[in-house]
Amino acid sequence: MKNEYTIATRAAIRAGEAILEVYREKDLEVELKADETPLTRADRTAHGIIREALEETGIPVLSEEGRDIPYDERRRWEQFWMVDPLDGTKEFIKRNGEFTVNIALIEKGRTGFGVVYAPWNNELFVGLPGMGSFRCKNTKYFNQPLEYLVQFSEKLPFEKHKQTGVCRVVASRSHFNEETKQFIDFLELEGKRVSLVSRGSSLKLCMVATGEADIYPRMGPTMEWDTAAAHAVVKATGKNVCCFDTGEELEYNKEDLHNPHFLVS
Repeated sequence: MKNEYTIATRAAIRAGEAILEVYREKDLEVELKADETPLTRADRTAHGIIREALEETGIPVLSEEGRDIPYDERRRWEQFWMVDPLDGTKEFIKRNGEFTVNIALIEKGRTGFGVVYAPWNNELFVGLPGMGSFRCKNTKYFNQPLEYLVQFSEKLPFEKHKQTGVCRVVASRSHFNEETKQFIDFLELEGKRVSLVSRGSSLKLCMVATGEADIYPRMGPTMEWDTAAAHAVVKATGKNVCCFDTGEELEYNKEDLHNPHFLVS
C-alpha cells in the first residue's frame, strides 16, 4: 500500500484534532470570503497542517484555502492532492458536529484514494482503489500505517443497513432547495416510498457508502474539493458519483472547479 496514503490519512487526523481545539473555544473567529462563504481560524489552521504534511509526498496540492493556482499550471498535473481542510464550515459554526476533513488523490482527472475524517465523532473513512472502503472508529489505531489500520476497520457498505421497500434519500442540512424537492417528488410519483434524512458536509456521500442511504441528489452549487475524497470512498464500494444530466462520473481539475449537479448512488 502506498506510503502516501498513510501520510494523507495522518494529516487528516491531525487537522481534525486542531479543528476540535478551535471548535471548543468560545470565539470561532468567523469571517466572510469574497464569495460570501464563511471562513474560520480552524479552516486556516487545518490547511496549514495538511499542506505541510503533504509536501513530503512531492505531489502538488490544490486546497480550498489555496485555490488560486492558475489553470495553465495545474492542467499539466498528472496527479495531485485535492483538499478541503474543513468541509461543512456552516455546520462547524452551528456546532452540530457534522463537519469533516477531506483529502483525495486525483489522477488524470479521476478520484482514486480518499480519506474523510469526522473529528467530532472520531469517524475515519478511507477509500482504497482495488481494496474497498473502510470506516474506523477505534482511535488507538489512527496513527498506525494504513495497511494495519484497515485490518481493524469495518468494510463498507454495512449489511446491517440494508433495507427494502424504502428509498432512503440523504439531503443537505444547509442547502435543501426546490430542485431537490422536485427530485424527491419525482421518486414518489414513480411509486417509491421515500425516507428523507439530512446531514452536513461530505458525510452525505459517506452515508451512501455505508449503506445508510440509497441516493444523494445534489442540485445546488458545490466545488471539486467538496466531493473528491468522499467520492473515492463511495467509488471503492462499487457505487459512484455521476453528473445528473449525463450520467458520467464526476471529473476533477477542470478549468472551472465547480461541480455540475450530481447523483450519488
